[in-house]
Order: sequence, then structure tokens, then C-alpha cells
Amino acid sequence: MIHSELQRALAQRRTFAIISHPDAGKTTITERLLLMGGAIKMAGAVKAKKSKLYATSDWMEIEKKRGISVTSSVLKFSYEGREVNLIDTPGHQDFSEDTYRTLTAVDSTLMLLDAAQGVEEQTKKLFAVCHMRKTPVMAFINKMDREGRDPWDLLEEMEQILGLETFPVVWPIGQGRDFQGLYHRLNKTLHLFAKNKPYNISFHDPQFKELLRSRDDTEQICEHLELLEVAGRSWNREAYLKGELAPVFFGSAIRQQGVKWMLDALVNIAPPPGARQARERVVHPEEQSFSAVIFKIQANMDPAHRDRVGFMRICSGVFERDMKVYVVRLGKKMRLARPTEFMAQDRSLIDQAYPGDIVGVHDPGLLSIGDTLTEGEKLHFQGIPVFAPEHFAMVQLQDPLKSKQLRKGLAQLGEEGAVQVFHDLKAQRLYLGVVGILQFDVVMYRLAGEYAVQATLQKLPYNVARWITCPDEKALEEFLAAYRHQTFYDIHEQPVILSDHTWRIDLWQERHPQLTFHSIAESLSSSR
Repeated sequence: MIHSELQRALAQRRTFAIISHPDAGKTTITERLLLMGGAIKMAGAVKAKKSKLYATSDWMEIEKKRGISVTSSVLKFSYEGREVNLIDTPGHQDFSEDTYRTLTAVDSTLMLLDAAQGVEEQTKKLFAVCHMRKTPVMAFINKMDREGRDPWDLLEEMEQILGLETFPVVWPIGQGRDFQGLYHRLNKTLHLFAKNKPYNISFHDPQFKELLRSRDDTEQICEHLELLEVAGRSWNREAYLKGELAPVFFGSAIRQQGVKWMLDALVNIAPPPGARQARERVVHPEEQSFSAVIFKIQANMDPAHRDRVGFMRICSGVFERDMKVYVVRLGKKMRLARPTEFMAQDRSLIDQAYPGDIVGVHDPGLLSIGDTLTEGEKLHFQGIPVFAPEHFAMVQLQDPLKSKQLRKGLAQLGEEGAVQVFHDLKAQRLYLGVVGILQFDVVMYRLAGEYAVQATLQKLPYNVARWITCPDEKALEEFLAAYRHQTFYDIHEQPVILSDHTWRIDLWQERHPQLTFHSIAESLSSSR
């Protein structure tokens, strides 16, 4: 491809994820974005259990029944000349591991806050991942049509708790029942909902007060805007791109108030696809040679065909349908047939894709999360973590004749990251480890629905797991033999030791300084 054409494709693309605490309105705002992008004609009705409509991003049966997102969903749409790749992530903390992996595939994030709740626990955890990766964050304070906290308090909380400087691009005109409009500080535009039209006007203009003459707090609103202009921070896009400053928007997703201004800003100021760090070197998106990373595996998106899809983030070059790529971990090439782009579960074949795009490829069982795909160069993209599980259970099969189906089902679910699967030394029993307890329910539900396997779980008395490495193989073997009843092996045959308390891990580390106990397995997977 001509270099200028690749540059033009890069400039058009925006790839971002939405992060939030549960019940902040993430599913609703996702639907609104898709509506504005023309990707759907009607938003799903999550709240109406008897309705046949569901959120577009919630495509699993268990998601539809429970009204929650349990897996990341890829959604692509066009807006104002931009190609937008939106990854909708699970809000529930029990599925945060899937979200953490997803955040490695995006160039920016939209952080959604509830106007009444402010910065909540799950928001802090997800923001910490963004902060660690220096991912640009844009904030949308939702539910302004309900009674909530003072906007100043919300901004102060973001700065104090998250350590993130803020710049309110949009300022609310009232709140709750009194929420009547929004003022765009950069565009100097006043939007009054009742009049359903924007006014290009500065708050300094006498007509501004005239438009708000029916309000008792008009003077206070003008004072707040004056204070923001005089004493507040100046807009600095470079600080935003470094992850140091968050542009903040206010609005109501359910009423679609303020969402368009936020989306306009996202496609205009959010970064296009950027450079990605590999272990060997930095890979730039405008490079002619193709490279990509697999950040998600999903089995049985189409239950009728029992398919398996690898989601890849393109990092450089141009992907073309049916091209052969080099799977670095395997040291062999494979043809990527039937490449697809997604609208949640729905998919369509594509002929080309560019850096920043999320593409699904048919996986015959060869790919793993974290795999690097190239045209032949041995690269290892970094940053996809596997966290130590905190809840453990032994699988007990109800029908012994279903043993083969059980192992196949758990192997696929383990490879896609839905659960971590371990076995004992003799590989006779299977054990499951999860970060959040609700993951057990999802696994059991999917085993029954997708693999026709009925099983029960016997909880184990452990809550700590650590992967073990040691340059001295004999010392490692002696330690594993001494604690063989607590030692298991993951799907990559890496030894893992389970404990009931972290102090035991500390004690082992003190007594066996030559061993290393890992709480995150990324370094192990990238070295295979």
C-alpha cells in the first residue's frame, strides 16, 4: 500500500474502551453511541425482562437473562468520517480480568461516572490500569437528569482520588429536575433542551443571561463559568494524550443529552493508532510490514457451528483477507481465513483492515491470548496480563461418560480467559481458578449450554495463587515435591502453588530465596 494511503487510514481510526463501575449507565451510553453512528436503529431494552430486546453489546444468553455484561464485546461503526472501534467491557468486578486484557488493545478510554456516586471502587481499579499504561482518559459524568452531587465536588474527587487533572469541556445548566441544558466552553455554545437548539454565544454575552432568565441560579452559573475561565486550567491536548489531563463532559445517556458533544470530542481529539511496545523494539503503525496481537479468544459465538474466534488488534501495516501470517509463539505460519468485523455477535467479512482495527479471525485451536502475528519478524508484544485467581474449586463431573466433553469445554474456556484451568501432577483431576466468584456461575452455565456437560464445583480452601519460576531446576523440583498437595499446573504446564494466606507465600520466599513467586503471569507467557 502507498504510504500516504496508510497514513490516511490511520488518521481516520479511533479505538477506545468504556470503563465504569456497575450501574453507571455504560450499556445505555454504548447504545447511544451506536445509534448516532448509524450502527443500530433501536436501542436494546435492558430493564424490560419480558422484552425481546437486549443491549446490542450483550449477546450471550447469560448476559441477556441477567442483564449484565460478562465478556468484552467489539462494536464498530462510522461517525463523521472516522472509523470507530468501540470495545464494551464488563462493568462487574468479577469479570475485571477480561477488561484488563481489553485495555491493552485500545488507544484511549471513556470513563463513565454516576453523578450521584462519583468515583467508585471498580472505577478506581480500571483507571489504575489506564494510568499504568498512560492511556488517555476522557470522562463523562452521567445521570445529570437525576439528583446528584455538586459538579465541583465530582471534579475535586476525580483529582484527589484518581490523581488526574480535569478540564470540564461542558458545564451543566442545573441538575436533576432542574437540568435544562449544557454549555460547551471551547465552542462557546449553549444548548437548551426545551428549545432543542444550540446558541453560539459566550457566557459573557448579555443575551446569555436573557436565555436563562427563567432560572433563579443564572448569576451563580455565570460565576462558576467565570471561575473556570479565570482560575481553572487551560485546555491542553498534549497533557490529555499523555494521560495527565481528562476532558470532562456532563449529560444524561438515557435522554441522549450531552452524548453527541462527547462523541464529537472523542473522534476529534482522541489519539489515532499509536506505537506499540514489543520486547524487541517499538512497532510504529505506519510501518509497511503487518503485525498484530491476539488479546481475546472467544469460543462458540455461533453455537450452531461451535466456532472459535481470535480477536486481534492490528498494530502495523495492512491486513488482507486470506493472508498468511507468522505465529511467533508456534514458529509457524497459518492462513487467516474469513476475517470479520463485529457488531457484538453479528459479523461481516472484510477484505482489508488497518492499524487500530479489531479483527476476528477463525482459530482452529492454534492461537492463544498474547500471541504476536507478523509477516516473519520475531516480535513479542507485551502488556497482556494474567492475574492470580483468588477463588478455587475442583470440578466434579455428574456423568463420567462426558469426561471428553468436559476437558474440551474447559480447555476452550481456559484459552479464552473465561476461567483458569489447573490440573494435578498426574493430570487426573481438573481445578478452576477465578478472580471473581461470579465467573464460576458463567463457566457452569456455558458448560451446560455450549458443551452439554453437567458438573458441580467443590470449593477449595485457598485464596492465593502464585506462579513459580527458578533458574535452578533441581531446587524447583525439590520445592514442588515438598508441597505437592498444593502444587498444580496451568494450561501452559507452568507450576502454580495455592495457599490460604499471603503470609505463607512470604515465608516460602524467605526460606527459598532462589525461587520467584509471580502474582501476574504476563512475564511467563511472553517468554514462552
